[in-house]
Formats: sequence, C-alpha cells, structure tokens
Amino acid sequence: MGFKVSSDLEKNLEYVKEQLKDCDDVIYRNLEIGDENKVKVSFVMIDGLASKLEISDFAIETMIESSEVNIENLNNFKEEFLKYILDEGISNSEVKLVDDYDKIFNQILSGETLLLMDGIDTGIIIGTRGWALRAINEPETETVIRGPRDGFTETLRINTTLIRRRIKDTKFKVKMVRVGRRSQTDVAIMYIEDIVDPKILEEVKKRLNNIDIDAVLDSSILEYLVEDNYMSIFPQIENTERPDSVAAALYEGRVALIVDNSPFALIMPATIGTLMQSSEDYYTRWTEASFIRLMRILAVFLVILPSALYVAITAYHPGLLPNRLIYYLAASRINVPFPAVVEAMGMELIMEIIREAGTRISGPIGSTIGIVGGLIIGQAAVEAGIVSNLMIIIVALTTIASFAIPSYELAAALRLCKYAFIVLAGILGLYGIMLGVILLGSHIVILNSFGVPFASPYAGLGVEEGDLKDTLVKAPVQRLWMRPGFSNPQNRIRMKRGNKK
Repeated sequence: MGFKVSSDLEKNLEYVKEQLKDCDDVIYRNLEIGDENKVKVSFVMIDGLASKLEISDFAIETMIESSEVNIENLNNFKEEFLKYILDEGISNSEVKLVDDYDKIFNQILSGETLLLMDGIDTGIIIGTRGWALRAINEPETETVIRGPRDGFTETLRINTTLIRRRIKDTKFKVKMVRVGRRSQTDVAIMYIEDIVDPKILEEVKKRLNNIDIDAVLDSSILEYLVEDNYMSIFPQIENTERPDSVAAALYEGRVALIVDNSPFALIMPATIGTLMQSSEDYYTRWTEASFIRLMRILAVFLVILPSALYVAITAYHPGLLPNRLIYYLAASRINVPFPAVVEAMGMELIMEIIREAGTRISGPIGSTIGIVGGLIIGQAAVEAGIVSNLMIIIVALTTIASFAIPSYELAAALRLCKYAFIVLAGILGLYGIMLGVILLGSHIVILNSFGVPFASPYAGLGVEEGDLKDTLVKAPVQRLWMRPGFSNPQNRIRMKRGNKK
C-alpha cells in the first residue's frame, strides 16, 4: 500500500516535490478558486508530456470561472463538491479520483495532470496526454504493391485504433498490462474472444506476468522474454509494422501484443509457414501468390546451400560436375591461393560487412555504398586472383535470395546457418551438408511457439482439413473457408461453403 493523499495541500505538495526533486521539467501551478472563501488548488504536470493547451482551456480556466466553491461548501459537502468537480467543474472527458501516490506518480509520468485541493484527501487525475506524435506512414520494412499503406507508430493508442478500424466486433478485446519495474511500459493484449484458444491466451498472460525487469523499451525485448526457446536462432514470435497483418492474425485465432514506444507488434503463436507469408499474398491473385511462395521456398535453399555446395564439390566431389564445368572451375581457381572453404567464408563475411554498412548509413547513400562497394570489391578480388568468378556469382545469389524472405529475423537465422553449412562442407563434403540438413530439420521440428509446433502443420499436430491450403501455395479465397488449425481456434469456420463457386 502506497502513501495516501492528505487533506493538507501543503503536505501533499511537499511530498510530491520530494519524490520529484531535481526534475526541472515538472510544472507546479498554484491557484485560488471561489468567490467568497478562497480554496487553494495546485496542478502538477510534466512539461512536454502534458498538453498545456488542454490544461489551460479545460481545467484551469473552468475552475477560475467557477463561483460555487467556497470553504464552507468544502467542509460540509465533500462528496457533493467532488461530484461537482467531476461532472461540471472540469470540462474534460478523462477525469478520475486517485488517493494512492504510487498510482498518482504513474499517471503524472504518463502525461496526465494531478489536481490537489486543500481540504480534500483525494487527488484528481485529468487526462491531458499531449506529447509530439509521429505521423502514420507506410511501413519501410514491409512494402507492398497492392494493399493498405498505413503502419504502426510509437504511440500505443494510435496503434490500437488502427486495429479497431479493421475489427468492428464486440468480441474483440484489448487488455492493458504494464511491464517493467521502472519503465512501467504499457502493453496491449489483443484477441478475439470467441475465436482465440483460451490456453494460448492464458499462457501469454502468464508469461507477461512473470517478467521481472527494470525496463522494456521496445517490443523486441518483450519478444525475447516470452519466447519458448531463447537459445534458438529462429524467431518463435512474428513481428510486423502492418495493422492489416495483425488484424488478419487475430481473425485466425492468434494473440497480438502492442507495446508502447514501439512501431512493431508481436503475433503469437508463430510457425515457419506464417513467417514465410507476406500480407501482399492476400491482395494478389492466388496463382501469382502461390508462385511467389514457391520462389520464397527456393530462396531459403539458395541462402543456405550454394556456398556450401561450392566448397564440397570443389574440395571433395569434383566428379559430380560435367567435364566442361570442371575445366571452367579449375581455370577460374588456378590463381586462387586459398582453399575453397576459406574463399567462401571470406567472401560471405565481406558481403555481410557491406550489407551492415549500407544498413547503418541512411538514405540513398547507404544503398549506393552497398552496390558500388560490392561491385568494386568483387571485381578487384577477381582481378587480384583472391577469389574465383563463380564464387562472386554465388555470394551475390545468396545475398539477393535472403531479401526474398519476408521475415528479417528468419532471413538472419538462415544466413547464420549458411556459415555452419560451409564449415561442415569444408570438413565432410556433401556428407557434412546432409548432416547439417538433418540437424537443422530436427531443430525446427522440436521448436514450439506457445505450445504450438513451429513446423505446423507438417509436424507435431498433424494435418487437418484446410491446413495445407494456405502454406506452400495459397488457394483461392473461396477455398479458404476454414481457419488454420495450428492456433486451435474455437471457431474454425470463417466463411460459408456456399460462397465457393
């Protein structure tokens, strides 16, 4: 139980100033209201978080103009006076009474204004949040040719509103929790009550309640704290900047988390299939979407295998290639002084450095550095005889293929796997690559996301009707009349089968 508000205004101000000492952005505004017997009041707010215009127009000005308040009414009709303040005295839509200073300070530091009055042992919290906001823009990491162009911002209430616009359903619920002992970060748990699996929802709430950390500054920190296996390189929670992706996931029976100060929402449970999907798949024709998904599957193998196959075939299995290709490969490597594994590892690492440099330099300069740097270094390396021409082609292919994967975290995990495959190929050749495939597949199969197998529907739960219609390929909308079974929704039917023609 925290310290309670006193009826002595001076005592209250002394306690507030003691707790908020050395905070020069805290504003104290002292007034006297009433006509006959003046009543002392004080406003406490944080400069920059609270809207000064709203305070002056709706709170201070209204109370100054009030003539019904005097010390006699205050002493005799405390309840009536508080009712008057809430209903008439302050013309603000968000006004509430709080008597616990722990809750009061949390409200002040969140942008609300505290009103203290002499003779009243209750603080009045006025909703005055009004800090600078970033405009709603198109997501930079998930661009689409056809589809909505709005994206999340760093303000929680704006983000929940973007979801509300897409789900006009009384069963759509938004539960607020706070995470972080010091940051007190607001987190919105979003789900559709009659669709979501209660077990998954309870598991999400349980993991959030078990978090004990000073601060949660971004949704990524929350993701790492609640995921099933933090030692895995694969993400077990999906993140997105797109409100339409969140709404679609909620309609499938999944749970979404919106974290204040973060433009990325979290969606759980996630599978490797959902991480390979893009929102644009549902805005284009099913034939094109299916073809693109197959290309993404091919991109996964192009990220992992080409460099390892180059090392294995060059060092151990040259007889697997046609003679003319062997002659070309031998001619291109005749002046290369390094083994194939060193050549491949070195060029892949150089490409990662170029990619990182281009990412850290914003604007068109970053992309220019990436392109020019890659061309110059690649050409110079070939002319110097350090690497072969084929190696440059393979590195460029793996780099381009990684950008075809919708999930950045999944693409990053696959790039890490690539280096492990190169090492295994350098030691054991094709046998090492096969061993790597077995280990990678086994790891993916044993992963879980909030009790749901990461490889669903291909492993763990089994294949149910309709599960394969939106995985490797995308069936026409008329065929997608059932929700995916991996999230175990309460109601799997989302469309009448009579709509199918």
